Amino acid sequence: MKMQIREFAALTGVSVRTLHYYDEIGLLKPSFVDEQNGYRFYDARCLERMQVILFYRELDFPLKEIGGILSAPDYDKQAALKEQKRLLTLKKERLERLITALDSAMKGEGISMNVFDNSEFESRREQYAKEAQEKWGTTDAYRESTEKTKGYSKEKWSEVSEGMNAVMAEFAACQASGAAPDSNEAQALVKRWQSFITAHYYACTTEILAGLGEMYVADERFQENIDAHGKGTAEYMRQAIRVYCR
Repeated sequence: MKMQIREFAALTGVSVRTLHYYDEIGLLKPSFVDEQNGYRFYDARCLERMQVILFYRELDFPLKEIGGILSAPDYDKQAALKEQKRLLTLKKERLERLITALDSAMKGEGISMNVFDNSEFESRREQYAKEAQEKWGTTDAYRESTEKTKGYSKEKWSEVSEGMNAVMAEFAACQASGAAPDSNEAQALVKRWQSFITAHYYACTTEILAGLGEMYVADERFQENIDAHGKGTAEYMRQAIRVYCR
């Protein structure tokens, strides 16, 4: 699936201007930008991310908080969706109470002011936002990554993306050559990968690297992206990283 920005805007119900802004702040970047005419194109992965963004918007999360949550190295999509469902259920229950109260008012019946109480939803939302901030927004890695990447131009992001894909492609080639995850070739690639993350995002310690390696297989999005370079590349990277971090 590949859509131009106007098609993507119509499908998701947001304006083209909003999509431009999301691109500028790094919240949602197009999958591809035509260098000749500057046209932005969006794919299924962009649509999946936009759906999550829209759920958070529906729950009144600030864009900065949404960006922080989605950019976290250990972002757990399933856990986030469960919490979003819980919050939306609270919101739905309140709306149902208000509709029932309106029906009563239309009949001339009295209604309790308690139907306007939204404290349970607000309390839960604030608690979730606080937990997300504590988990992702206060880590040194997150702060460093935000500071380092906030001034990246489109050209710089393209350069970084190409660099990441190049290393992943080398992992795929290393696996295809028959080299074991603990081979000198594979271990040299892990070291190069760690240095790449440190240079472009944050200080990638051995502890962080180990966690990332596990996430490459645990998170379907990462696994799919990495395995696009060669089936089993994500698992190969995880095994090589495990050896490196011992």
